[in-house]
Amino acid sequence: MVTASAPGKVYLFGEHAVVYGEPAVPCAIARRATVTVEARDDDRLRVNAEDLTLDGFTVEYSGETGTDPDVNVPDSLVEAATGYIDAAVEQARDAADAPEVGFDITIESDIPLGAGLGSSAAVAAAGIRAGARELGVDLTDAEVAERAYRAELAVQDGNASRADTFCSAAGGAVRVEGDDCRSLDAPQLPFVIGFDGGAGDTGALVAGVRSLKEGYGFAADTVAAIGDLVRRGEDALAAGDLGELGRLMDFNHGLLSALGVSSRSLDAMVWAARDAGAHGAKLTGAGGGGCIVALDPTEDTATALRYTPGCEEAFRAELDTEGVRLE
Repeated sequence: MVTASAPGKVYLFGEHAVVYGEPAVPCAIARRATVTVEARDDDRLRVNAEDLTLDGFTVEYSGETGTDPDVNVPDSLVEAATGYIDAAVEQARDAADAPEVGFDITIESDIPLGAGLGSSAAVAAAGIRAGARELGVDLTDAEVAERAYRAELAVQDGNASRADTFCSAAGGAVRVEGDDCRSLDAPQLPFVIGFDGGAGDTGALVAGVRSLKEGYGFAADTVAAIGDLVRRGEDALAAGDLGELGRLMDFNHGLLSALGVSSRSLDAMVWAARDAGAHGAKLTGAGGGGCIVALDPTEDTATALRYTPGCEEAFRAELDTEGVRLE
């Protein structure tokens, strides 16, 4: 039996645009998904998944993946959760050249599903590391990142970028532009996260941006503008300039709103953070609901978010400099 864990992430800049080859800077946070894997004597899979959200619902089911657990949550989230597990298992089997092996799998996570904090990437990375090790194969972090990307690519019908999976495997702050992935030097950033208790439909949101980009030249320009913003943000990150980072985060949120991926709850939390004195705030991830991230070394933003209608949880999250690891 082998256990591995991997961190979630927030986007400092660049979500959605990264799908089209623009750069993005995601940062790993100290919220982790933990996957325990034990090989079976047959080819069946038995999965027990718990605590896949910060607040609200818990997904609990057992049986072969592909069956439908009886939980009162959107089908798209349940299907996505089991889909990433299946894809991670296939990558572990492939790494060990053991296509017929079965597993008992237990997943525990304090990263909410579909909320923009990289739950799927963390589950995929941890599952692949644990599954391969259970079969006697030690993968490097780079190999885990590549296989986790393949898993997300399969589940997301070819619309995934390497950003989430590379960040989860490597930890810390990273830069992703197409196939070019590398770690960045970064100070300990004072992240504050607000969670509205919901989740956006990543596939639908990505498809919506694609439709806008293909239909309107100014929407394509908006995507390109996000890429330009990320490049400027890299300089601010290297300099540790929190004021400039915050201003660029505000700008990035406005561009994402123009692409139709924000929501009333996300906008309300962003403005609450700004009014509380945060350096900057923006949605993180696909949008449509879920989480915002702000920069504030004080307690003011977290306090303001807790009193903001629609915000179910607010918490501070440290930058996690360690990526996927065996426990």
